[in-house]
Amino acid sequence: MENQELRKAGLKVTLPRVKILQILESAADRHMSAEDVYKALIDADEDVGLATVYRVLTQFESAGLVIRHNFDGGHSVFELASDEHHDHMVCMESGQIVEFRNAEIERIQHAIAEEHGFEIVDHNLVLYVKPKN
Repeated sequence: MENQELRKAGLKVTLPRVKILQILESAADRHMSAEDVYKALIDADEDVGLATVYRVLTQFESAGLVIRHNFDGGHSVFELASDEHHDHMVCMESGQIVEFRNAEIERIQHAIAEEHGFEIVDHNLVLYVKPKN
């Protein structure tokens, strides 16, 4: 599966690319930093350097395989690209990222754009949250 995805994205199949794609596909956490990917590779006894991880993730982003998010001002996390739109909540205390979908929010956003004579091409909604006390 990984080899087909890489080829379809126009990327040569290399061992580091396959290993990094496997990590992203199998991770419990869908949002991983380059450092998270690197640690997972080390845990799997894979010999892929951190610079290679950064380079491959950037290549994956350019090819449309992953999406980069900068939720907390500079700390990039990556998630596999999906055809299904979703928004995010980021906990300001723990850093936990929660994906959510809400048809009503989507409807309202489109209505607001329409009211102003626009059509939404793309958007990114991030709610910064904290636990209720």
